[in-house]
Amino acid sequence: MTPRFSVVIPAFNAAATLARAIESVLVQSWPAYEIIVVDDGSTDATAAVARQFGGAVRLIRQHNGGVAAARNAGAAAARGDWLAFLDADDWYADDRIRLHAEWIAEDATLDCLTGDYEYRDAAGGLLGTSMAQHPSGRLLLAKAAGAMRVVMETPAEMAAFTADHFGDTHTLSVPRARFVELGGYPIGFKVCEDVHFLTRLLAGSRRIGVICQSLGVYVIHGGSATRRDPVAAQRENVRTLADLAQRAENFPVPVRQGVAARMQNARYNLGCALSKNGQRLAAVGAVLPSLAARPGWQSLRNVLSMLRG
Repeated sequence: MTPRFSVVIPAFNAAATLARAIESVLVQSWPAYEIIVVDDGSTDATAAVARQFGGAVRLIRQHNGGVAAARNAGAAAARGDWLAFLDADDWYADDRIRLHAEWIAEDATLDCLTGDYEYRDAAGGLLGTSMAQHPSGRLLLAKAAGAMRVVMETPAEMAAFTADHFGDTHTLSVPRARFVELGGYPIGFKVCEDVHFLTRLLAGSRRIGVICQSLGVYVIHGGSATRRDPVAAQRENVRTLADLAQRAENFPVPVRQGVAARMQNARYNLGCALSKNGQRLAAVGAVLPSLAARPGWQSLRNVLSMLRG
């Protein structure tokens, strides 16, 4: 069966970058079945930019509900059998859809697909690539041994990817029916909602296709929420992962292990943010729960690190 891709682009006050994102989908070597832009309560010219593309783009407008609600609205309106997502300030590589679509057409056993991507700054400068910068990515690159395609399927690979995934939202391809079954992205979380969904998807997946070349660009902004208020961002990260950890009780063991490792790292990052803010006691309190959840040298070292400031 030839896969039909619906590309969903959530956009909030994205008039400055939305055209570039849309154009990167329009020039795909494997055409998207449809492009859906969800204007999430913008107060700038976001809707006008989307309308400039005429019938090539379906525009949905809604009251501001956050990126998860916008992605879910686009997925609910989609008519394709596969979903791909793209944030309005990022863009796709020209073969992003084709490299996944051809593999899907060849192998019906793939539960979902992901791949490598580039980090670039706001000026377009290349900062690095994702797979090379994450342990889970390096694990798959070694397995691929130079091949463009590799399948993630072993317990070790699943655990590593859950703990520190290299594939971002814009490199993920997921069957629309599976997305709906899982309930989409969780509402009410401002940080890490993508990890929440991806982990639930992994929990029910056996074979994940990975493309070992860049499928797109993720733009690093100096003024992002994480950089403006690191403590608030890391608190929200921990809150999202705490909700995920509750759901993870029935996940396969490798995915549960990955969730626990990600939570340990999130608590450490919160502790670091608090410590840098001069809140040493709060920093110790942030990492202490890891001693109970994952007793061992790493958790103890994190606590000692906060005590030393």
